[in-house]
Amino acid sequence: MAHAELARIGEIDRSEHVTREYAYRRGSLEARAVDVWVPPWSPTDAGEHSVRGRVEAWQPILARGGTLVGAFDGDGLVGVAIYRPRLTLDTANLAVLHVSRGHRRNGIASRLTEEVVRLARADGARRLYVSATPSVPTVEFYRSRGFEPTDEPNEELFALEPDDIHMLREL
Repeated sequence: MAHAELARIGEIDRSEHVTREYAYRRGSLEARAVDVWVPPWSPTDAGEHSVRGRVEAWQPILARGGTLVGAFDGDGLVGVAIYRPRLTLDTANLAVLHVSRGHRRNGIASRLTEEVVRLARADGARRLYVSATPSVPTVEFYRSRGFEPTDEPNEELFALEPDDIHMLREL
């Protein structure tokens, strides 16, 4: 996808009901019950959970050499990933991964993730980093793709998302 198409993320329904999430403590994942409703991105507000807020947050990644990867159903955007080639000297970053609610569990997230893995390998990265939303399904998705929690999170990303599960995959 062209960088200019980033605002199309508004086509993705990110909503979900989270009933279990992880915390990473003392080297292990600890699950707990929660009751969190994640709404769709707001098409009009300017906050962090709005289309505008996400575009403003993610545009700098693209401007510094990132890649926007989309998955489509016909003309509609149903999934998106953003790849950051140089989080550190030898580590790339799967900075964003979202699949629309009605298209989940159809392999779209797996295909987007593998495209980011391909890009990272082509760029010579030895590891791929993700800061995963702590919901149990999200963390288990990444674990099933070879990611594991890290005891040494990236300081910048940890400061932005301290409740996320910070994970690495060896390439």
